[in-house]
Amino acid sequence: MKKLSRKQLFTWLWQALVFFIAVLLVYVSLNQFFPAAQPILEPLATDTKDNQVKHVHYVALGDSLTEGVGDQSKRGGFVPIVAEDIQERYNLSSIEVDNYGVAGDRSDQILKRVQKDEDLQKSLTSADFISVTVGGNDLMKVFQDNFFSLTVKKFNKPQKKYQKRIDTLLTEIRELNPKAPIYLLGIYNPFYLNFPDIEDMQTIVDHWNDATKEIVATFDKAYFIPINDLLYQGLDQKVGVESDFTLDSSEDTETSDTTTSAEIGLNQVDNNVLYEEDKFHPNNIGYQLMANAVRDELIKTQADWLEKD
Repeated sequence: MKKLSRKQLFTWLWQALVFFIAVLLVYVSLNQFFPAAQPILEPLATDTKDNQVKHVHYVALGDSLTEGVGDQSKRGGFVPIVAEDIQERYNLSSIEVDNYGVAGDRSDQILKRVQKDEDLQKSLTSADFISVTVGGNDLMKVFQDNFFSLTVKKFNKPQKKYQKRIDTLLTEIRELNPKAPIYLLGIYNPFYLNFPDIEDMQTIVDHWNDATKEIVATFDKAYFIPINDLLYQGLDQKVGVESDFTLDSSEDTETSDTTTSAEIGLNQVDNNVLYEEDKFHPNNIGYQLMANAVRDELIKTQADWLEKD
């Protein structure tokens, strides 16, 4: 290997220094004229208070939406996003999170856990605020039981029974914890982009949400958080495509276990806030949207959970 002379070495070092300075100047200029990109979903700003608590206990109760099914990061859906946002926003020293989400649970199963699970009861008793996701599996059971003979009327009795279970569920939570605010999330229509022409389907979802909201309104420090408008059309508000399937107005239509989605006119249309593998649960973007909605309600009602007694 040929040894560099002192002059050649000096020239090489000088060129390297000039190159480094040029790169540095370009970097500084770009940062000055083109600021760092901001998140697509910008959090709301809010003022903190001197009399706020420094530690918060958050209990999340519910079904697969609380468990976080569809979250590709496997972190647990909207719950950890809410917790991290709240901790940073209010400069909390810590936030304790207990996630009691179980995929597939209907309202009666969630209620049973509240009545029987001692660990869950202890967590609810000491919670500073509570979120609940419920109702989607109740509604889906009615769909599944009557899929080929669906009418809006068939949802009336199940809806009334569901309302009673929600009333009992919130009553049980209130008996365990009279003070903590409860944030109950609504359900959404994941089928809109595949069945937009079936207006009854959205009507059913709306009625189900209205029934939940009606019960929530009867409890002190309980808040209903709608999420359908955030999710059913996707992030860019897509319009669905027509399908060949319609709700049957008759009561005698025979069902078939072998009927495929193609045979009932299911068009595979991507909703970019739903999980690609099942087109039903939220994906990371969907859970971020849900977290934003919960966070906004927490901010509006911060006097219920943030201020010292």
